[in-house]
Amino acid sequence: MRLPRSQAAVLEAASATDAQSIDTLAEATGLPPETVARAAFELEEEGLVEVEEEEREETVLTDEGSEYAEDGLPEVRLYRAAVAAGADEAPVPMGEVVGAADLGDRTQIALANYGRKGYGSVESGEITADPDADPDADAEATALDVLADDEADVDEGTPDRLERRDLVERHSSTVRRVRLTDEGVTALMEGIETVETATELTPGMLASGEWRDVEFGEYNVEADAPSVTGGKVHPLRGMIERVKEVLVGMGFQEMDGPHADADFWINDCLFMPQDHPARTHWGRFALDHPSHIDDLPEDLVDRVERAHREGVGEDGEGYHSPWDEDFARALALRGHTTSLSARYLSGHQIGDLEPPQRFFSIEKAYRNDELDATHLLEFFQIEGWVMAEDLSIRDMMGTFEELYAQFGITDLEYKPTYNPYTEPSFELFGEHPETGEVIEVGNSGIFRPEMLEPLGVDCDVMAWGLAGERLMMLTTGAEDIRDVHGTLVDLDYLRNEEVIR
Repeated sequence: MRLPRSQAAVLEAASATDAQSIDTLAEATGLPPETVARAAFELEEEGLVEVEEEEREETVLTDEGSEYAEDGLPEVRLYRAAVAAGADEAPVPMGEVVGAADLGDRTQIALANYGRKGYGSVESGEITADPDADPDADAEATALDVLADDEADVDEGTPDRLERRDLVERHSSTVRRVRLTDEGVTALMEGIETVETATELTPGMLASGEWRDVEFGEYNVEADAPSVTGGKVHPLRGMIERVKEVLVGMGFQEMDGPHADADFWINDCLFMPQDHPARTHWGRFALDHPSHIDDLPEDLVDRVERAHREGVGEDGEGYHSPWDEDFARALALRGHTTSLSARYLSGHQIGDLEPPQRFFSIEKAYRNDELDATHLLEFFQIEGWVMAEDLSIRDMMGTFEELYAQFGITDLEYKPTYNPYTEPSFELFGEHPETGEVIEVGNSGIFRPEMLEPLGVDCDVMAWGLAGERLMMLTTGAEDIRDVHGTLVDLDYLRNEEVIR
């Protein structure tokens, strides 16, 4: 029997009694595994071998998972440190417990899972520990130990949670084994003649005419091939680009500006008092190097300080609270993109603006929030404002109705609220399509005179800050922001989800 060299090698290495894997045959023949697989399929078509297939799923620890298997889950270490500090009897300062737990850059992960697992609570800078909690019974910790020991007995559902935390990876594979048939044994006994075959038609063969005398191997479409995953636009990025298109279509221009900015632009220009809780280290990410900015317009600084101390207009009173220019010059990651609005309205960014004007931005904002289903430490804010004469709440509501209708959301709800920089102010809510829960999607209002007058604006400005990720939740049905964005996102979701356009 005449066979190509690869087929002959596989046939001679195969056994009639023991099914051998493709990798075993590849090692025995010195051929690449994909060449062995192709030859095995071709021999199977001739009835000389049988190819058995078995589907396998393997769960292995990631580097982070291996670290936790050795040192313990961050939330478990945090709980043990909290109990050691007496937090099971009375609240203890969180900084003390975090320092004792020695979590390093795993602190946020520990805090995010601490409350979820019922180990205790973290509120107002203090931590408590539930004395009835049992970290030794933590299913995720147990599963990590089991997987680290190469065992397979893991509680159902636990690997899913570990995978969402990027502590394990799952690999599905097809294991193929090859066994000689009786016909194959007979062919070996009768003798095999090896022939040279070509696997591809080359330009040289065409030029020389060699292709007329060459024996070509058959192309097997069932042969193994490497899995290739191409890049694509993230669903959230697709949503952002779609919002941009809608707002530009509504006549808005886009703003941009620094992510790290002076507290002056982030808060002081917004008539946010310097003793506001959101301006403490618990609510903001301050910079150390550099820690302050020198380049601020002095006349604007004076006007903003005067508004804080004395107010604006005959009836203005200001805050009667401390105002420190050094604090105003402190650098931090912006907690909202309204800092861009302050830069543009003041004329500092692109020069003085005359009404009417419409501007927007969809950029990252950063807050020291506790991670949960609707909060991230960094998120996209859909910032926008309209400068014109005689604006009203009806104008703003109409703008929202038109914007959200482009995404199939027509059931917006509004609730009055308080903001230091807008009056009147209200929050926007939308109904989640899967849970039916009403979730907040944004905040808005008419900028106060105390904010606009120091900036040199003498007409109405209506403004808003909308949550990009929450808009995505309403349109996709996602129940947790972390399922669509961040370190716990499912990669299969990113590969397969349709981009919203």
